[in-house]
Amino acid sequence: MTDKIGFIGLGIMGRPMALNLINAGYGLVVHARRKESMEPLVAAGATACTSPAAVARQASMLFTMVSDTPDVEQVILGDDMASNAVIAGLQPGALVVDMSTISASATRIIAERVRSAGAEMLDAPVSGGDVGAIAGTLSIMVGGSASAFERARPLLEVMGKNIVHVGDCGAGQVCKACNQVLISQTIAAVGEALLLAEASGVDAAKVREALLGGFANSRALEIHGQRMLDQQYQPGFKSVLFQKDLRLVLEAAHELGLALPGAAQAAQLVNALVGQDNGELDSAAMFLSQRRLNGL
Repeated sequence: MTDKIGFIGLGIMGRPMALNLINAGYGLVVHARRKESMEPLVAAGATACTSPAAVARQASMLFTMVSDTPDVEQVILGDDMASNAVIAGLQPGALVVDMSTISASATRIIAERVRSAGAEMLDAPVSGGDVGAIAGTLSIMVGGSASAFERARPLLEVMGKNIVHVGDCGAGQVCKACNQVLISQTIAAVGEALLLAEASGVDAAKVREALLGGFANSRALEIHGQRMLDQQYQPGFKSVLFQKDLRLVLEAAHELGLALPGAAQAAQLVNALVGQDNGELDSAAMFLSQRRLNGL
């Protein structure tokens, strides 16, 4: 493993993902906006870089894990004077793997710019939260060429367990949007079920326990349902990021002329949560919006 691997974005998800690569024996060069975010990686053996371009100059393959579409555009492409961006330092034949959750249409534009610079790009958004990032059990949805996917697969297998090559560039982001359509409405459904139990004078914890054994069982009922019962919303996935993901879903629906009323309704619950200064809470805190909606 002589080639250096780059990793840019060391937040609640990126940091444990990068640590897993180090623990698997890969030499990492890293960058984050905040110096303190790099310190745990440096302590584990990584080399800190002062810019995304500096990472790209040393890495034959690099990963990005940042918050939103403008962040990915800034990190990879920069502005008109993009001397600090990844594209300014890309090695010929390098592979850029963006693991952020961003716009599929923007991803295709970025990928074309990367190809024009003599490199390749995969979009590989993830699901599984910080627990999956720490454990290396993320679900990873990949868009891009089959050859680039095979090249990245050994490293992706360090970070995740369910890894699917969905299609061409942008397909990974489309798959992640579909994931959030399902997750958002399932969390909302769990909240409604617990509210119905509570309002009926029935022990909501017992209702959840019973439902876990039937066809209504889901990871959302198991994990988020317990968080709702315990009123514990320490973030595994921050609501402000969930809001961003659902905005991307609805923007894609607008581009395609699709009606997604269930996703739109779930997005409103998250909007209300974030609007009440609860954006740092876990996405399970949608339950707080549902309770307020019912005067509880």
